Amino acid sequence: MKKFLLTLAIACGSAAIAQNDMGNITGNLESTFQYLRNDPLIDANQPPEKALINSYANIFYTKGNFSAGARVESYLPRIQGYPDRFSGTGVGFRYIGYKTDFIDLTIGNFYEQFGSGMIFRSYEQRALGYDNAMDGIRLKLNPYKGIRIKGFWGKQRLSFTDGRIINSAGLVRGFDGEIHVNQTFDKMNDFPIDIRLGAQFVSKYQEDDNDELILPENVGAYGARFGLRYKGFYLNGEYNIKENDPSSDNGYIYNNGHAALINFGYSRRGLGIVLSAKSTDNMSFRSDRTKDLQDALINFLPPTNKTHTYNLVATLYPYATQLLGEVGYQADIIYTVPKKSKIGGKYGMPININYSIINGSLQSGEGVSSGDSLQRLRPYTNTPFATSTNNYWHDFNIQIKRKFNKKFYAIGSYYNILINNDVIKVTDDAKGKINAHIGVLEMGYKINRKHSLRAEFQSLFVNDVYDKSEGKEVPQDKGNWATALIEYTISPSWFVSVMDQYNYGNPVASNRIHYIVGSVGYVKGATRIMATYGRQRAGLFCVGGVCRFVPASNGLTVSLTQSF
Repeated sequence: MKKFLLTLAIACGSAAIAQNDMGNITGNLESTFQYLRNDPLIDANQPPEKALINSYANIFYTKGNFSAGARVESYLPRIQGYPDRFSGTGVGFRYIGYKTDFIDLTIGNFYEQFGSGMIFRSYEQRALGYDNAMDGIRLKLNPYKGIRIKGFWGKQRLSFTDGRIINSAGLVRGFDGEIHVNQTFDKMNDFPIDIRLGAQFVSKYQEDDNDELILPENVGAYGARFGLRYKGFYLNGEYNIKENDPSSDNGYIYNNGHAALINFGYSRRGLGIVLSAKSTDNMSFRSDRTKDLQDALINFLPPTNKTHTYNLVATLYPYATQLLGEVGYQADIIYTVPKKSKIGGKYGMPININYSIINGSLQSGEGVSSGDSLQRLRPYTNTPFATSTNNYWHDFNIQIKRKFNKKFYAIGSYYNILINNDVIKVTDDAKGKINAHIGVLEMGYKINRKHSLRAEFQSLFVNDVYDKSEGKEVPQDKGNWATALIEYTISPSWFVSVMDQYNYGNPVASNRIHYIVGSVGYVKGATRIMATYGRQRAGLFCVGGVCRFVPASNGLTVSLTQSF
């Protein structure tokens, strides 16, 4: 592949010189540096190297219908919290492509998604250190108006070790088709309902190397989806079935799996409503049946809970999607009190109310944890949206925004989160269900055309529980927290902020620690430089229901991004 890319680049360069057209080169650079030190108070350790760095450089070349690209990565060594599969310097992503109105062909690495991703999603989430890029061939066709067909064949990136890509053991193949009915059929052009239909199929192959069980070497997953839109209403849904896929995740049982998702929404001026429901069971789908955590995942299960951004809400009790099964519902309502009304004031007042609840899926019948492989066949039955009484999560939150004048605004928020720590395991200091109440007040003030000030005040309270050993009521987990943040911006280039996350309610007095972090940043054109110094608490870091554990740290972080 490297020789082929070099040959292609030379050929393209020669052609470009001959035609006096060098094509177009774009890209970006990113580097994150850390210098860490010991902090026994929060169990933060200085690595032997003391300094850590992650660096990336993307370069993309296009000329006419042809394109090529590569990403050079460097981990010398990887920054804190990244998986240990990242080390060294080398090419971590490369491809060549050819695209017209009819065909789009890619050879090498690529990212892709079928439908909502419930049976296939290849993507990168750099903040999590997650990258399952495909390595192979992808073909997209537009044979007729409104019809799109795509297929791929390849292996997944599993790790980047000593500067080399190491792919997962399994081979993954897939095909997807979608038709926009109103575009394809002329008679449907004036039909009031916009209709889209799609179907997808994904198969993985992995050799059976288990001496104790007879494992399926080819495992297929397939499904269909639809999307309807009428004026301000929309309705879309997807249903998928995964064939029996014994793995370390499910205890090597031979049950089929399913994934169902449905969304309904309505919007008009000043009002938006979204209702969602999801049911999954036994939907761990990996190209290597022996892996765990976020390794070698072929699919992505969209969360049915709101993604929060405020510090205490997002970092202390985040929800991680359960691959073995869950049933979730979410309702999200946004209403704007009209402008110039008594309550809405001069600018109107947006109110956002959100509620989500997630339970385990109902698995009837007796499970089998060990024994003859014949006993593992269909050890339980499951019906979509059959819900167990085991509650994993609920989240009720309300947010009110008010702009008082051209210079001053305020946002008030309340969150009630209940998380089942026996299932989600966000902390080692609590058992059962943790019930947290969080209040947030954000305020912003525009001093003048260039200078502005923003502040956040957050507080988290947990319920008390009876401790038999103490003989009294004690706070759950680590007790109550408070966070204060102030940020000053000088447009268009400078910003500086200070944040203090304080565990003032910890039952252990010596653990009532301040996690103070200061940041300063500079932006000029396509260049952004940011330096941060302070403490980072240990915990789960989640994006869209996908989580990784981040250890405690104390030190300096400097990041640089540049686009060209």
